[in-house]
Amino acid sequence: MKTGEVFDGSQDIDLESIDKITGFYSNEPGNLLPILRDVQKETKYLSDNILIRIADNLDIPLSQVYGVATFYSLFTVKPKGKYIVRVCEDAPCHVLDAPKIYEALQEYLGISAGQTTQDGLFSLEFTSCLGLCGVAPVIMVNEEVYGKITPDMIPAILGKYKS
Repeated sequence: MKTGEVFDGSQDIDLESIDKITGFYSNEPGNLLPILRDVQKETKYLSDNILIRIADNLDIPLSQVYGVATFYSLFTVKPKGKYIVRVCEDAPCHVLDAPKIYEALQEYLGISAGQTTQDGLFSLEFTSCLGLCGVAPVIMVNEEVYGKITPDMIPAILGKYKS
């Protein structure tokens, strides 16, 4: 990626992989969630083309597929970085300086919540309670949890993901 280029997450999608995933499940309504989960795991996000293909394969309205994909916070219809940095914003983390952690993340990454770095490496977002109030404040990088963090720990934590 060239300097100054904005990350848009464009990807060549192998629609046959979408067909395989939807074909693995029966066409029962309760299977939409696991299908979306498995497809997103494969493609990283649920683009319009992917949602259309899922709706076609399951013979259900696109509005239903899109509604489910946009309702649940762990699904995304826009591209995200390789590493998703989530900042807990619930009361215990907030009281224990989560806003300062967020400011340090913004400064280090050069982005705000809901954005992705130009190189496509990091996305920053808020999340509700991670259930780790005993080690607040907490951030999560993909599935890795970091507790009792301070703003000065941010470069070391995220630095290991850059290499």
